[in-house]
Amino acid sequence: MGSTSRLSQRTTEKETTMSHQADEEIFQNAIGRLDQAAEFSSIGPEALERLRYPKSMLQVSIPLRMDDGSLRVFQGYRVRHDDTRGPTKGGIRFHPDVHLGEVKALAFWMTCKCAVAGIPFGGGKGGIIVNPKELSRLELERLSRGFIQRVADFIGPETDIPAPDVYTNAMIMGWMMDEYSNIQRRRTPTVITGKPIPLGGSLGRDDATGRGAYYCIKELERLKSWSPTEVRVAVQGFGNAGQHVARLLHADGYRIVAISDSRGGVYREEGLDIPRAIELKQQRQDMSEVYASRSVCDCPECGCVECHCQPDDAGTGKVITNKELLELDVDILIPAALENQLTAENADRVIAPVIVEVANGPTTTSADEVFNAKGTLIVPDILANAGGVTVSYFEWTQNRAGYYWTVEEVHERLSQIMKREFNLIYELMAANQIDMRTAAYAHALNRIGEAIESQGTNTFFSTQPTVQPIS
Repeated sequence: MGSTSRLSQRTTEKETTMSHQADEEIFQNAIGRLDQAAEFSSIGPEALERLRYPKSMLQVSIPLRMDDGSLRVFQGYRVRHDDTRGPTKGGIRFHPDVHLGEVKALAFWMTCKCAVAGIPFGGGKGGIIVNPKELSRLELERLSRGFIQRVADFIGPETDIPAPDVYTNAMIMGWMMDEYSNIQRRRTPTVITGKPIPLGGSLGRDDATGRGAYYCIKELERLKSWSPTEVRVAVQGFGNAGQHVARLLHADGYRIVAISDSRGGVYREEGLDIPRAIELKQQRQDMSEVYASRSVCDCPECGCVECHCQPDDAGTGKVITNKELLELDVDILIPAALENQLTAENADRVIAPVIVEVANGPTTTSADEVFNAKGTLIVPDILANAGGVTVSYFEWTQNRAGYYWTVEEVHERLSQIMKREFNLIYELMAANQIDMRTAAYAHALNRIGEAIESQGTNTFFSTQPTVQPIS
């Protein structure tokens, strides 16, 4: 018995060590982007070295009393990567696959993303290991408030500002803001962004991530003289961001031929009815105020769910997998789901000449090498999905001022920033004959490097000051 127990313990320890190594590999792969980009930026070696390490990390345990009276304990994380340019900023995700390495990588990407957008934030990120769809509404609220109770001393309006991410939304942000306010004994809307409008949220925040990617595509359309009706688009991930970029492109005449969510996807060569797909996917059951429970693949004929359309044979759609969607013959591929969807294993089979990364980290480093060799143009995540954090910055600014903008003002300000930064990065790419991801990171490193080096580096401190004579 004792021998068996020790063997089991060693096996568990080995599995834990392997898991930790895999977690760290994700972060190291993310950090690996730095060296390649640094060659094309003005950042110094000391500033670059600082970016290899998160500033601080917090792991918490959240005891949750379930509706049946039992107790479960959930694990959560919050990472602050770098705050040289301002308080850290980044989402909180609820997902069963959340782990520390992923959260560290996401926080690093947020540092770069904020620098790309030119907004005065650093990068942060958080998450809880949970499948939120298995929780009741009351359990979900208690978990959200419990997380804030554990991290309240780690976050703050001038320190670290969370926002929605995978499987979190405005309602959850409202609970979190309220709990933090209860702890502080004062109303603090600036601690959280992505809140409901009546609780201090910003107009235009709901579609900001997808809209930012849309503005990038519109700049490509201008540069490449596309005719939208001739451009076929596939969107992997039909959550908030994927829905909105698909909606905006569809309204401009782009042919959205495929969409998918976690349960699968649908393909129709003639194009899908995107407004109808969104409307019916958002018809909610069980978790009516929190999560949509239906899938885009419930009605393959038009890509919507449980509709009563009767298309002719030529218009019938086809149910496909997420993997199949990535390899469709389309002009623009938009990965808008989770990380590591495009890998060395499938990159050769990806036909799309343009990839717009609405998800965080959907393309691995090894896949990048394949795409660069093929000449695939990738609009990288730290640019393409920067619309979300940009409008979060707008929300934070409005909360601080106590004055709120119209949705038209939000859209116009977002458009200006996204188009400006897109063109600066595109020009840097062309001038140095590099891929757009490397150009985006170089652009970010220039701004971060300036901020770090303005506090002094080896060049400054190793030089003896000259004593000025008294006149």
